[in-house]
Amino acid sequence: MTENRIQGRTVLVTGATAGIGEACARAFAARGARVVITGRRTERLEALAAELRGDAGADVRTAALDVRDRAAVDDLRDTLTDEGFVPDVIVNNAGKARGLDPTHAGDPDDWDEMIDTNVKGLLWVTRAFLPAMVEANRGHVVNIGSTAGRWVYPNGNVYCGTKYAVKAISEGINVDLAGTRVRVSSVDPGLVETEFSEVRFHGDTDRAAGVYQGYAPLRAEDVADAVIYVVNAPEHVDIFNLVIMPTDQRHSMIVHKELD
Repeated sequence: MTENRIQGRTVLVTGATAGIGEACARAFAARGARVVITGRRTERLEALAAELRGDAGADVRTAALDVRDRAAVDDLRDTLTDEGFVPDVIVNNAGKARGLDPTHAGDPDDWDEMIDTNVKGLLWVTRAFLPAMVEANRGHVVNIGSTAGRWVYPNGNVYCGTKYAVKAISEGINVDLAGTRVRVSSVDPGLVETEFSEVRFHGDTDRAAGVYQGYAPLRAEDVADAVIYVVNAPEHVDIFNLVIMPTDQRHSMIVHKELD
C-alpha cells in the first residue's frame, strides 16, 4: 500500500463548489487532511463541509471567496493565520471558460472574467499563501492547468491564452523556488465532464451536453486522483507537470467519438 503522506496536512482548495475542486476536497479529506474549501456559492460550500465532516470526520473550514478579489484573498490568509490553519498545500483550481467565438466576435466581458479568474486569481492566492511555505521551507503549490495551455483549438483564443499563462506562471514559480523544499506541480487535464461547458455556454445545458457525447470523458475524480498522486509523492520528488486525458482523446483536436 502506498504511504499516506497527506494525513494531517492543511490543504486549501479554490473553486471547491463543484467539479474538480469538489472532487479534490473529497479526496484530501478522505486521506486525513485538514481542508479549507473556498468558492462563491456559500450554500454548496456548507453542504460539502457538512458531508465531509459527517462521512470522513474531516476537519474542514469554509470561506466564501471570489479569487478575483485580491483584498478578500488577503483577508482569508490573515484569518487562517490567526486560526492556526495556514495551508501547506494550495490547489489553485478556480477557473472558467466563457464563450467559444472567434477573436473578432468575442465578448470582452468574457475575456475579463477569464483573465481575472484564471490568471490574476491564481496569482493572488499564490502570492498570499506562498511566503509562509517559503519561510517554513516546506509546501506544495498545485495549479490546475489544461491541455488548452499546450494546444490552441479553434475559437479557444483567450481561454487558451489564460491556460498558456498558467503554464508559464507555474514554470516561473518553480524556478523561483529553487533552493527551497517547496514543490510546484501543474496538473493539465483534457476533456472532463463537469459544469465547465455549461459555464462556457452561459447556462445552455443542451449545447454543453453535446460536448461530451460519443466518448468517455474524464471525471472530476480522475483529475483529483492525479492531484493526490503528485502531492503524495515523497518530499524529494517534484512531479512538476502531469497531463491527463481520456483514452478517447489524444490531442485537443483529436477525439474519437462514436455517434449514432
